[in-house]
Amino acid sequence: MTDTIRLHVPENSGFGMSNLPYGVYSVGDGVKRVATRVGDNVVDLAMLLPQEEEVFACEHLNAFMAQGYQRWVQVREAIRSAVGGEVPAAAVHPVSQVKMHLPFVVADYVDFYASENHASNLGRLFRPDNPDPLMPNWKHLPVGYHGRSSTIVVSGVDVVRPCGQRKGPNDPAPVFGPSTRLDIEAEMGFVVGAGNEMGTCIGTDEAEQHLFGAVIFNDWSARDIQAWEYVPLGPNLGKSFASSISPWVVPMLALKQAHCATPVQDPEPLPYLHMEEPWGLDIALEVEWNGEVVSRPPYSTMYWSPAQMLAHTTVNGAATRTGDVFASGTISGPDKNERGAFIELTWGGKEPITVGGQERTFVLDGDTITLRASAPGEGGERIDFGEVTTTIRPATC
Repeated sequence: MTDTIRLHVPENSGFGMSNLPYGVYSVGDGVKRVATRVGDNVVDLAMLLPQEEEVFACEHLNAFMAQGYQRWVQVREAIRSAVGGEVPAAAVHPVSQVKMHLPFVVADYVDFYASENHASNLGRLFRPDNPDPLMPNWKHLPVGYHGRSSTIVVSGVDVVRPCGQRKGPNDPAPVFGPSTRLDIEAEMGFVVGAGNEMGTCIGTDEAEQHLFGAVIFNDWSARDIQAWEYVPLGPNLGKSFASSISPWVVPMLALKQAHCATPVQDPEPLPYLHMEEPWGLDIALEVEWNGEVVSRPPYSTMYWSPAQMLAHTTVNGAATRTGDVFASGTISGPDKNERGAFIELTWGGKEPITVGGQERTFVLDGDTITLRASAPGEGGERIDFGEVTTTIRPATC
């Protein structure tokens, strides 16, 4: 007879029955497999649900995500039922004894710019003489750029300081070297489970059939490289060197209680972006710099909803695929301690903040940045997204 145990969920753990996220783990040098997390334990899903071994005895979530919305609902209920009773002891591992991996194969990546507070702050920084800090298109469409999927890494993977061209205001010509204004962007990333065919589009009312889950997303940004290169085609090398995500994908199905209204959208969006009740998400983020919390960005303030971002991505007939990710752009609230990027928090480096007893503006070699996030769940529970932690290593150029 197989040994079984009953799982315990500590009070206020954030990983209770209303969460049940998906991730990929290994033990030691063992193979990667799909799991969920219950309390302080990682639970192997192929062992928990042997009938689903084909999609869970895998190194990534893509096979399962591709099965579509109805299967996501069905399997989530099966997981909830199974972990509520006796589970195979061999399927359970303390979270401290496993290694977490990139949970899915990233197919494609788009980054948006959906926070009015963030866009307005950058407008005031870069265009101080313009009475309107927003660009003319900003309230008509979710502005975004196409990023590099191959450099999305999971929490715990160090990032090397990027090198590139930069030209300061007093430099007679551009110079090459390590970025001196390395920044973070605290964001949420949304994972496409079931895509659309080329030549079709996904309506705002169909988004929940296609969006599988959400992760914490750190869009690393070399501000000096970005400033020199971005006109006229936008970010490239200042962004493409790395983005970091949390290892647990929280299902959109777990975030129903976190739905909240977006800020009033005025002017009325064009019909393909229209929603009777545009929904955002009540997600609270936390930015930690070398062990000190320096900001608490609120996702609930984001102007454009995830459904509108996905609708805009596909309105021209662009195809999406299983494993596509689109990120929200920097999350910033109206208050200074709610700004999700250091360029805002230190006002372009002119207003340093104190970290570890030192005045700081941008990220230095050896710094460790941790982003955390949580949201309301069923029955008053909190849903924890875990964290994404990254240490910066010196440039190699």
